[in-house]
Amino acid sequence: MTGRPGTGVGTGGARVVVVGAGVTGLLTAVECVLAGHRVTVLDRGAIPDPAATSHDQHRTLRTLAVGDVEATRRMGAAHRRWLELEPVLGAGCYRQVGVVTAWPRERLAEVTRFAAAAGVPVETVGPGTLPQLGFPAGTAGVRESRAGVLLAGRVLRAAARWLAARPAAALRPYSPVAAVDADAGKVTLAGGEVVGGDVVLVAAGPWTRELVDLPAVLHRQTMVYLRPGRGQARRWRHAPAVGGLGADGRAWVVPPVAGTLLKVSSDAVCREAADTDAGAEDQAPWAERLADAGILRDPAGYQVVAVRACHYTTDTAAGGARLARMSPAVWARTACGGSGFASAPLVAATLAAAAKEAAI
Repeated sequence: MTGRPGTGVGTGGARVVVVGAGVTGLLTAVECVLAGHRVTVLDRGAIPDPAATSHDQHRTLRTLAVGDVEATRRMGAAHRRWLELEPVLGAGCYRQVGVVTAWPRERLAEVTRFAAAAGVPVETVGPGTLPQLGFPAGTAGVRESRAGVLLAGRVLRAAARWLAARPAAALRPYSPVAAVDADAGKVTLAGGEVVGGDVVLVAAGPWTRELVDLPAVLHRQTMVYLRPGRGQARRWRHAPAVGGLGADGRAWVVPPVAGTLLKVSSDAVCREAADTDAGAEDQAPWAERLADAGILRDPAGYQVVAVRACHYTTDTAAGGARLARMSPAVWARTACGGSGFASAPLVAATLAAAAKEAAI
C-alpha cells in the first residue's frame, strides 16, 4: 500500500494495520472494511490460529455489571452488535441461552432493582431449577435473558473467511512482528519489512506487552471439557451459562450448545504465568481441584474429554481488558479471557471511528 502515516488512501479510506488475528483483531478488521478502509492483518501463526488465546469452543456474553451502569450499558451495546454481526458474517455464532449468576439471597433485591434501572431483563431462579449444579449455600440465581454463549471458534473462522473474500482486506498469516513504532505508525516484521498505517491496532494477546509499553500481567487458567452422560444430557439441552458456582462461589460453567462440550473452570485455578508455554506444567492437579470444588452435583456422570491451559493478559492497573491509545496512530489492547472476547465489538467500533477520523 502507498501513502504516508496520517493520510487516507486514495479511495478516501484509511490504511489500518492490525497486529494479531484473535477476536479483537479480526472484528476490528471487519468493521474497518465495512466502513470503507483498507486493512492488513498480521499474525505470527495461521489465520485463524487454533493455538491463539482467543480460540476456544465458546465464551460467555453477559450484559449485567451490578453497580456499574456504564459497564452495563457498554455490554448491552456489545450484545446488540453481536446480533447484528451474525448475518454480516453469515454464521450463527451467538446462542441466547441466557446467563445465570449466583448471588447471596440477601442481595437479590438489590441486584434485581439495579437490573430494572439499567433496563436489563432478569428473573430470579432457585438452585432447584438447575439441579445438576452446585450453588453456594444461601444463594439463588439471577438469570439474564439477553445473554448467552458465543461460539468462539466459529466466530474466528467466519470473520477470517469474510475478510479473505474482501479486496480491501489483506490477511498475512505467519508474519511475526518484531517491533511497533508508535510515533511513526509503523510495524516492522521479523524479516525486516515495514508496514505503515494511518491507524495501527496491536491486539496480539500475551505478546502485546512485548511490542508496546502497556504493562500487563499474564495469567494461566485450567479449563476442563466434559461430555454429559446419558443421565445428565437432558438437563443441559436448554441450560444457560452459570457463574458463581462451587463451594467458594468462584466457578462457572458454559453449556454444551451447538455440538460443543461442557466447559468448567474457576477463578480459584487462575495463576500468574511467566510465559505461554504450559507444556511443562502438569494440569492434572488443577483439574482435580476443579473436580473437588462442588461445581457439578454428580461429577461421575460426566466424561472428561480434554483438559486445557489457556492464557490471557490483564492490565496491571485496571486489572482487566483495556484499550489504550499509545500515540495518535497506535492503539493497543490487553486481552482478558471471556470478557475480552464478549466486548471485542466495542473495540472494533472505536478503531473504525479512529480510522474515519484519520482519513479526513
